[in-house]
Amino acid sequence: MSAGFPTVIAHEVAMAFEIAYWHWLIFGMALLIAEMFLGSMTILWFGLGALVIAALVFFVEDVELTWQLFIWALLSGWLTFLWFRYFKPFMADRTKAGISREAIVGETGHVISAPGGGRRGIIRFAKPLLGADEWPFICEQEVATGDRVVVKDVSGNTLLVEKKH
Repeated sequence: MSAGFPTVIAHEVAMAFEIAYWHWLIFGMALLIAEMFLGSMTILWFGLGALVIAALVFFVEDVELTWQLFIWALLSGWLTFLWFRYFKPFMADRTKAGISREAIVGETGHVISAPGGGRRGIIRFAKPLLGADEWPFICEQEVATGDRVVVKDVSGNTLLVEKKH
């Protein structure tokens, strides 16, 4: 036997193994399933790229593996770029959930029920704050229904307010 025999066998095995469209299809589906568990919105684009390559190989059978990999890498990178550059900023969570004190302090609302008789008053905001447009409040000053008040602090589920001048 010659010294180059294993190299020839490896080359022949590599030539016999071709990546078919269903390889890309399975690879793409596996990446999409992985994305469901990770939720990073990064693997998704590589999975979609693999599905596009599956369609390409299905319709154009003689695409070389190097071109398949190149197009997949280029397409996946392009889709990822588009996602992070153009689409993700529109999906940003603009609510103030999770930062309760910072979200409420400084907001102005109207008194709809004045405090008295050992009960707290109720304030209503024009837009919901942390999911509610009405909140119980305590005020050191005398307030009446219809007065405008400003939130100064939060104590549990109760707002500490002062009358707006």
